[in-house]
Amino acid sequence: MVPDVSTGSDTRGLIAYLFGPGRRDEHNDPHIVAAWDMAGAPDPGRDPAATYTQLAKRLDHHIDLRTRELGGKKPPQHVWHCPVRTAPGDRYLTDTEWAEVARRIVHATGIAPEGDDKACRWIAVRHADDHIHIMATTVRADGRRPRTHHDGQRAQAECRKIEAEFGLRRLKSGDLTAPRTPTGAERAKAERQGQTVTARQWLREQAYAVAAAVRTEADYFTVLQSLGIKVKTRLGPETGDVIGYSLAAPGDTNAAGEPVWYGGSKLAPDLSINRLRERLPDQEVADRPRYVTDPAEPWRHTTAAIQTAHTVLDSGDDAAAQGYLAAFGDALYNIASATTGPHRAELRAAAMAFNRARRSATRADHQAATALRKAAKELAYASSQPGGLAVALLFATVHLTRAAAKWHEQRGHDQQAAAAEEAFRHLQAGYQQAAAPVLADLARRAPRAATASRNEQDVRATLPDHADRILTDPAWVALTTTLAHAETAGHNPRRLLAEVGSGRELDSAEYPAEVLNWRITAQPNRQTQAARRRSTVSGTSSMSAIPISPATPVGTRPEGHSRHR
Repeated sequence: MVPDVSTGSDTRGLIAYLFGPGRRDEHNDPHIVAAWDMAGAPDPGRDPAATYTQLAKRLDHHIDLRTRELGGKKPPQHVWHCPVRTAPGDRYLTDTEWAEVARRIVHATGIAPEGDDKACRWIAVRHADDHIHIMATTVRADGRRPRTHHDGQRAQAECRKIEAEFGLRRLKSGDLTAPRTPTGAERAKAERQGQTVTARQWLREQAYAVAAAVRTEADYFTVLQSLGIKVKTRLGPETGDVIGYSLAAPGDTNAAGEPVWYGGSKLAPDLSINRLRERLPDQEVADRPRYVTDPAEPWRHTTAAIQTAHTVLDSGDDAAAQGYLAAFGDALYNIASATTGPHRAELRAAAMAFNRARRSATRADHQAATALRKAAKELAYASSQPGGLAVALLFATVHLTRAAAKWHEQRGHDQQAAAAEEAFRHLQAGYQQAAAPVLADLARRAPRAATASRNEQDVRATLPDHADRILTDPAWVALTTTLAHAETAGHNPRRLLAEVGSGRELDSAEYPAEVLNWRITAQPNRQTQAARRRSTVSGTSSMSAIPISPATPVGTRPEGHSRHR
């Protein structure tokens, strides 16, 4: 059961909407199911003689008195509105049951506490099977305003109790960090235009993807504009610095033909200008030259940083853990953008789902996760996708997402835990699609029997507690190929197995050979590292290094200005 509290100033306008046909003739049989005084509330849905004006005057009775006392000034935002909707699949509620829901909501929110004869006047209107609209005028009979502080949270808490008592679907409690949901008007507009998402939702995803890839605030606005999105910044009156911004989707206009603007914080709490600045480096850091000597480095760096994030989630430092989850949300967008193949759709869906899990009421220490964010931004500029390394990175994301779900669950972050679980399912599906052909190719190129026998001895000597499970794992043959490649790259097989086999996933993993395979794949080439060190000492590193150009990141290059996908 979902309540949605808002305020306004047009009593008669809201009444006309509640008892009218609706924007798409969806209002069936509108009528009052509960009110401050059923005998004193004219019902335009049941009484032919009643009118919208009569009902508005009765509701506004105390406001009219207060207006005369104040010399003709109505209190601001005096209309309180709270639709309450059951979840899809819930049973049908009778008018009597909806009336009880309404009375409990106005009591819990302070609009009309039970037994208070001077409480605000209110009505509950039903015009559909699955929801009601509660409307009130927020001036009491004694002229005071009601105490409605945190009314949205109180309504949510009461709905959780009602769900349990009425046998309805138990929804997750929120913590005021969720983005605003599209309004009914926004959804209707998207349907008329043939869009699958509203302009607000589309802008939110574009903003997240761009913020994940760019390195400066200026780049953020530049790339958004290159995608056809209109940008409007708000400058401080004294300093002239940007203190806020709004975005408008291509072709999204109001009745007057003007762009429909959405402020950054109205798209999502962490898209406000201040929250963005916490995650973006300062200009001096962003202007430093960046060099890459191996196209595989961004993939290895990101994998290593994600493994570090897994450790931080277990450290007990909640601020640092929350910072890593926010950085991981950015990383998912860049991983999806840098990935090719049919599994890319699953990775994009995972990034979108994880947005709810990347923030909570815990204040994030973004500086703690600088390494992960920096590595993820390198992916946005990567020019190639190394097959095995890309799958190893996906494998790491699957395990971190599951750890994130558990971390949120332990702290009572119900909505975030559910979002992380949804992202986990998408990542797992994407990983399975990407891993199958790579593992099959490794198995096809397995070394000769003598090498495989030596690998078996290495496993039994280094990981005796897991050896039987590793050797019977279907991925064992693929692992022998990976071990052979690692040895060629300068690694000692036994030392390497001891190093990569120390992680806790090996204890609980269903396929331990698969775990070892991807951990070894993510290890750097020892011979290449040694050659690079010798090159640096001899002064030739500057000649071999390839600077990364400040081109538009791959994840944010224009795909046309239409919101159709």
